[in-house]
Parts: sequence; structure tokens; C-alpha cells
Amino acid sequence: MGKLILAVVFTVVSGALTAMAHAADCPPLLDAALPTLSDDKPASLCQYKGKVLLVVNTASRCGYTPQYEGLEKLYRKYKDKGLVVLGFPSNDFGGQEPGSNKEIASFCEVNYGVSFPLFTKSSVAKGPVNPFFAKLIKATGAAPAWNFHKYLVDRNGAKAWSYDTATEPSDRKLVKEIERLLSEKGESK
Repeated sequence: MGKLILAVVFTVVSGALTAMAHAADCPPLLDAALPTLSDDKPASLCQYKGKVLLVVNTASRCGYTPQYEGLEKLYRKYKDKGLVVLGFPSNDFGGQEPGSNKEIASFCEVNYGVSFPLFTKSSVAKGPVNPFFAKLIKATGAAPAWNFHKYLVDRNGAKAWSYDTATEPSDRKLVKEIERLLSEKGESK
């Protein structure tokens, strides 16, 4: 019985130490778990440490919706170099994302072949803002004013930059900054 209790205590302490090490290793900006669009299960954003992130709030019925195509092209071109595009559907602006998570996933796949990670529909600017966007807003001083606002996050999850909706995924300045961040030494996964 004593060995069993000792094994249980060891397992609990070991798990707690692993969780503490993970939390200490995860940049504060990425320290969140949000449900994915594909399975509605929380995924830790810490998994993206060491990657350059382009975070975008999206909508299916917006004049900027065709940016999905450019985002997918950017993702496919640079993903092997460490870029991850993260999409966050939101209905915050004019009811332009009224569908269910399943409908949004289908729309993105069928119409734009989206293969980059998408998260469940959440608020990014109004009401209780999802915690990741709250951190991005605080880090950059810029909240999304419309759909397809973009945040660029460095490999270490330490610095973030904001790009307004009208900035196309193919914008020369945005692409140049992505390439610069990809070329920088950082922690990689």
C-alpha cells in the first residue's frame, strides 16, 4: 500500500512539474487553449512557439472574404519555413459570419481549400473577446475594426504587429516582414 501511495504521489508531482515547465516555456502571448473548428476541442496555442504566426479574424459573408485565397497561398508557400496562419471566424462586424462552426468549416474548405488552422467562432472585438485576441490587442494597441484584421507574431511569441483589413495577404510590406521574421533565428519546433 505504501508503494502505491508513493507511486501516486510521484505521478501527481511529476504531472504538476511537467505542467509548470510547460507553462514556464510557453510565451505569455501564446498561453491559451482555444477550441478548433475541426473538432471543437481546445488546442494549446503554445504548440506554435517557434513559428511565425499570421493571425486573422475571418468572416464568410464579407467583401474581404476572398482574402482566404491569399491567406491559403501564403500559408502553403511559407509553412515549411515556419509560418502558420491562424484563422478566427467572428460575427462581430455586421453579422457577416452567421453560420455554425460546421458550416464555416465547410465553406472554407469548399470555396477556398483552406488548410491552415481555424478556431471556433468567437468574439474578437466586442463583448467578451477571446483571450488570445485580448492579448494581441494589448500587445499592439490595435483592435480589429473589421473582418480580416491581421496580427503578425514573431517566432518567440514576444512581439506582435497589427495590419488593418485592407492589407491583402500578398501585400509587399507584409510579405517582406514575414520573410524577415522567418529568416531570424528563434526558438523553433
